[in-house]
Amino acid sequence: MADFTPAIVRAWLDSLTSGVVELRRNWSEGSLPVIRLAPKGPKLKALEPAPSLVAARAFGYVLTAPGTIAFVLPIEHGCAIDPAKDRLYLAGDFNGWQAAVGAAAWELKPAKLDGEKVLMWTGPAEKYLVDPPVRFKYVTGEHIWLNPANDAPNVVRDANGTSNQFVDPARTGDHYWRFTVSRPLDLAQQWLVSMAGGPAVQLAPGRFFFELHSDLPLGATVERDRTVFRLFAPRARAVTLHLQSDLAAPDLVTTQTLVRRADTAKDAGIWEVTVMRNLHRHFYWYTLEVNAEAAILLDPNQAVLDPYALATVDRGGPGIVLERSWVGWAEPGFKTPAWQDLVMVEAHVRDLAAHAPVNATALERRGFTGLRKWVESPEFYLDELGVNCVELQPIQEFDNRTPEEYHWGYMTNNFFAPESSYALAPEAASGLREFRDLVAAFHRRGLAVVLDVVYNHVGEPAHLLGIDRLYYFEQGPDGKLTNWSGCGNDLRASAAMAKRLIIDSCRHLIEAFGVDGFRFDLAELLGVDVLRDIETALKKVKPDVILIAEPWSFRGHIAGALRDTGWASWNDGYRDFVREYVLGRGAAERLEYFLRGSPWYFAKWPAQTVNYTQSHDDKAWIDLITENPDGDGFQPTANDRRRTHLMAAVLFMSVGIPMLASGQDFFHSKRGVSNTYQRGDLNALDYRRMYRYLGTHAYFADWIAFRRGPHGILLRHFSRPSEGFFQFFRTKDSPALAVLCNADRSKGPMRALFAINPGPQDVVLPIPVSVSTLGPWRQLADHERFYERKVTGGLHSPAGELLVPALGCSLWVCEA
Repeated sequence: MADFTPAIVRAWLDSLTSGVVELRRNWSEGSLPVIRLAPKGPKLKALEPAPSLVAARAFGYVLTAPGTIAFVLPIEHGCAIDPAKDRLYLAGDFNGWQAAVGAAAWELKPAKLDGEKVLMWTGPAEKYLVDPPVRFKYVTGEHIWLNPANDAPNVVRDANGTSNQFVDPARTGDHYWRFTVSRPLDLAQQWLVSMAGGPAVQLAPGRFFFELHSDLPLGATVERDRTVFRLFAPRARAVTLHLQSDLAAPDLVTTQTLVRRADTAKDAGIWEVTVMRNLHRHFYWYTLEVNAEAAILLDPNQAVLDPYALATVDRGGPGIVLERSWVGWAEPGFKTPAWQDLVMVEAHVRDLAAHAPVNATALERRGFTGLRKWVESPEFYLDELGVNCVELQPIQEFDNRTPEEYHWGYMTNNFFAPESSYALAPEAASGLREFRDLVAAFHRRGLAVVLDVVYNHVGEPAHLLGIDRLYYFEQGPDGKLTNWSGCGNDLRASAAMAKRLIIDSCRHLIEAFGVDGFRFDLAELLGVDVLRDIETALKKVKPDVILIAEPWSFRGHIAGALRDTGWASWNDGYRDFVREYVLGRGAAERLEYFLRGSPWYFAKWPAQTVNYTQSHDDKAWIDLITENPDGDGFQPTANDRRRTHLMAAVLFMSVGIPMLASGQDFFHSKRGVSNTYQRGDLNALDYRRMYRYLGTHAYFADWIAFRRGPHGILLRHFSRPSEGFFQFFRTKDSPALAVLCNADRSKGPMRALFAINPGPQDVVLPIPVSVSTLGPWRQLADHERFYERKVTGGLHSPAGELLVPALGCSLWVCEA
């Protein structure tokens, strides 16, 4: 409940000439509250109750009239709800939560509040203004729960970490007051506002601040005999450019003072300077003068790396000025596979190259060149495996402390520059051409390249924090950086120029290097609305761009909310289920759902689910399922091997995009260690294991060939298959299952039958005679190998029973 001390708890500008103050409680005095602004500057011209929409945005409710409460969701930029398609319900302690879904009495209806479009539910206020306070939340007709805003003042979290809002009888809208001033306030000045008798609080920029936007080219732009530098720093007092032509001469640094463009709606916050020289290959960085709140800079001389630098010497900079013609463009001609045809492998540059059987130096093996040599080798591992897409772990500049230090790369320092430690000569920006050559080599092999990109937080030093911590980073009601990423900061991706930074960097990676798509790390933190905007922008550059979300963070999960977008999602439910299933702890009914492609809640269209059982996170697959008592699968048992084969069979028989972790096909083990983000010794692939476990490697390769071949068309769906496409056969009290694909012949005469039994005992599955006698059936595979064997008398017997041995599976096709 709110403290009843009359004081201001928050205050913000809603324009350069007006602001809102939030009191601890409703103001019930007869006179107006007395508000003061410091330091002395423009005079307060007016003070009046704030519009109801102010409270509705923050608290989710407001008293619109005496005795009437309105629960409100504004329909504006940032809202993932489409009123034309989505039904939204008010749920809470007062109506049984889930029971509200579908109940007309609790549906929010389109309305207007203060002239703005909203979804709103209204009713008598008395039952909601109680103590203890009632909790509430909004939920769609598809049971998708909308999380409250990060900075909502009335958020409460339960023991499970679930966030809800609550109704506070002392804060119902009359605690917000709006003031205007006689002339625009300077954003570079730290303004304070106070109420008579109360402490002063910072007057922070509000919503309008995060909508500041410019389309001017940013970064260092070389234009023949001049170079233009532009930086977006909306609250800086001064910006200085530092230039150096030779890293070996640190004393020969020149400076230029940037000038702030006029604060127009078009280019507010842009600082620029034009140097009348072609500065190609010069090194540069910025220093900024800012107030203590605007940025985290313990040292005012701290070097800030340009967010738009196309190359950088290391994580701290300096950036390198490059002519666009020198940077070049991607090689044309590669056709990105259709999403439903993708078979992916997640891999790391150094893990693939470290022990590759190619002639490469130790320096080359650290990065792009060593991997390119491996990709061009006749024996290249991923080519032999047969996949057509590689998802590379982050290659954008990250915060490893030395070039030798192994790093997964999930702490990004610059969104444009390829990782300097992966380059042979980072001071010469060689990594740009080396990375483009690597992508081209993958393309010549027929492999698309998807990049794992991290835009939800930044690494150290956090250059964007040095520019403007409020504009670029989410903050809680206490003013502290939020940490739903678990990495110390969360990017405010919804801010216009932060979103532009993300889109511009992705566009650059496509145009300059030929990248085919992206997997967004912890995409939940960016938000569905931002992801929609990214999709729209990137499809204008590359219509067939591959877009994959890691749809969760420590805050929540948005896979369901992405169903009506063009994004696919990593399917963590699939990952967890298959691991349990091959260990005999999963239900056949649940397997049906995943074989169908996780329809309904998760995937609206088949390729919207990325099915996987291991990624870089956590332990290796073999370490998680091994029978070895220490959880070390380096020497897998016979049952470990069989269960891994069953996993492969399920993975490649499931509708969706299958994804492997590199080395999974030859039991790559991390020796039971889970968080190996700096353990190159455990992560690097030992290709000798491929020959040690050649049967398993071949088994995976054969499944991939099946999936990509003519029979695999039964599993490669662009749109949702017909309801009768799958027919399942089970037996009581067993996890064993058989599935007939194309049972209704909606995809032509060919059909496939897959049976699996993860249990410890043989199982006989009842197959109808109408299926077993279709013939001739050809068995393509079992749990050990692929082969061709024609069975002319039905599957196994005239009765239509199919024997599936313990820890076994079989795959059959019929083309009649």
